[in-house]
Amino acid sequence: MTATVMVGAADMAGARRMTQVIDVLGEMFMDLATGRTRSPARTVVEHGEQRVLLVSPAVWERRGVGSVKITTLTPDNPGRGLPLIHGIVALTDLETGRITALLDGAELTAVRTGAVAALATRFCTAATADDLAVIGAGVQARALVRAVAAIRPIKTLRIFSRTRAGAEKLADEVRATTPIRVTVCDSAKTAVADAPIICTATSTSDSTPVVAADWVARGAHLNVVGGTHPDAIELDPALLGDAVTVVEEQSAALDGAGEVRAARAAGLLVADDLRELGRLVGGEVEFGGRNSVLRTVGMAIEDTAAAVALHDAVGVPDERG
Repeated sequence: MTATVMVGAADMAGARRMTQVIDVLGEMFMDLATGRTRSPARTVVEHGEQRVLLVSPAVWERRGVGSVKITTLTPDNPGRGLPLIHGIVALTDLETGRITALLDGAELTAVRTGAVAALATRFCTAATADDLAVIGAGVQARALVRAVAAIRPIKTLRIFSRTRAGAEKLADEVRATTPIRVTVCDSAKTAVADAPIICTATSTSDSTPVVAADWVARGAHLNVVGGTHPDAIELDPALLGDAVTVVEEQSAALDGAGEVRAARAAGLLVADDLRELGRLVGGEVEFGGRNSVLRTVGMAIEDTAAAVALHDAVGVPDERG
């Protein structure tokens, strides 16, 4: 009997691993958009002081795999010197029911979040785009830098975080591992000015935008992945009124994406204005020189696709860098 494969953070490192995840996610999103697979709602159990246990199951029938992710979010953990998120993902073979792999859930979440943003960036930006702005300096911000740099020749990076020390730490890490020129900015406005690629990954719980619409250059692409609840807003919803707005799945975005909910309430867009990521991958979305925005909420089927990509890649040599 074949043993269950253990996939840790080290097995998910490297540009090749990230590119493999991006490619498989593209395949999955096309299936999602055409109804060949689906992503059930996750189960959320709140307990204690804002502590959360999440269980996220999904199956990808055409690939013959399923997964269940168990994740805990513990706000007090950073003060204890522990990660905010802990988790594990079990990947299963649908035919036999065998558990084929166990993966580090926190690392997988970061990898697939970055990979989803990079997938949209691949289709929404010029292949030569080399300037990136990131708002935020946590785990997801690191994943976004890594993922976008895997598919675009990033030469310059501008970072802003409400905590200057966090931004400096991320900048030092990028400088130590890549040739990218990094600048830590004093404001979000300065960071995003003229950037062709902008990523926001903050822990805001506010309805006041972190990035204003008039700060963003015409034709720029934005990946918006942060916020702590369905009404939290990172990007000014006004930008969505004239942008190509891409989402993982229309119903999921209408339910859980703060910018989409606010723009819809203000009459800036209707549900049919939302373009699903699988349609973008399939070449069905036109831009006409407009800004493009990917607003993600995270879906269980993304964990399934990322897990199968990483499981398939285990044992294949990969560069680290």
